[in-house]
Amino acid sequence: MSCKVVLAQGISVSYREELKNTIKARNICPKLVGFLANEDPAAAKYAEWTAKTCAETGVEFELRKCSRNDLEDKIVEANQDAGVHGIMVYYPVFGDRQDQYLQNVVDVSKDVEGLHHKYVYNMYHNIRFLDEAKTKKCIIPCTPLGLVKVMEYVGVYNGILPHGNRLHGRVVTIINRSEIVGRPLAALLANDGAKVYSVDINGIQEFHRGVGLQLKKHEVSETTLTVEDVLPLSDVVITGVPSPSYKVPSHLIRDGAVCINFSTFKNFDGDEIKKKASIYVPAVGKVTVAMLERNLVRLYDYQAQDRASSTA
Repeated sequence: MSCKVVLAQGISVSYREELKNTIKARNICPKLVGFLANEDPAAAKYAEWTAKTCAETGVEFELRKCSRNDLEDKIVEANQDAGVHGIMVYYPVFGDRQDQYLQNVVDVSKDVEGLHHKYVYNMYHNIRFLDEAKTKKCIIPCTPLGLVKVMEYVGVYNGILPHGNRLHGRVVTIINRSEIVGRPLAALLANDGAKVYSVDINGIQEFHRGVGLQLKKHEVSETTLTVEDVLPLSDVVITGVPSPSYKVPSHLIRDGAVCINFSTFKNFDGDEIKKKASIYVPAVGKVTVAMLERNLVRLYDYQAQDRASSTA
């Protein structure tokens, strides 16, 4: 088989080493607080990965467990604590709009997950910096950002093209349209020039920037297409279906496609997908944690800049 299996650990190594060296050289100790207010085993596993990676990198990580009814007050306490540089919450908590509310309770200056409305608005409108001087990059949600880095690593992004257009000509199908990963990822990839088919249980939407990338930011249109229509067209197929029984139909995958799974379950049949894909990435969790730490160091620096400017 000609398929190359690429593991998240190998992709994350360079980012983790860079972070480790930066933290050591600058003699800093950014602190990240994670809140766990559910019984989700996937969230507990993510928290375990986070703690282990932070310990190796030099980030101080504290997991705070609480009931979901106490969570808002606990977040506010962490917002007000100058010793906490980043905050994350292991979702789902309530599993509804109340989770969206909690995402905005986290102070924007400490939101390592990039889920605050300000970051979400900027991402969907293709605004890449927080300030006019372009010294502060926006924080991007960790898993979508991790998936972008995976795609860069395996060569989906075309380095010859200018930043912001490097997916021009690529067709990507994402089987997941959650507000945490699938929809933000579709927007990010479309803003970088791809034509994206976003699949969920209700149908397929197309995210794009028009012919010749004439649009400054992506637009979304409803389609009558099916998975049977879009998979054979796709250079890249990304899946995040939270079900052990779901499998992407391998026979529909275009020969030589890049296939990436970010679900905690195996959405691709490992043996069958290797017969069709040129590159297969079975998981991305370790890249996601590396992006979380990267966002934390960035926020640590922004907070330091803000303190310096307020005392100048």
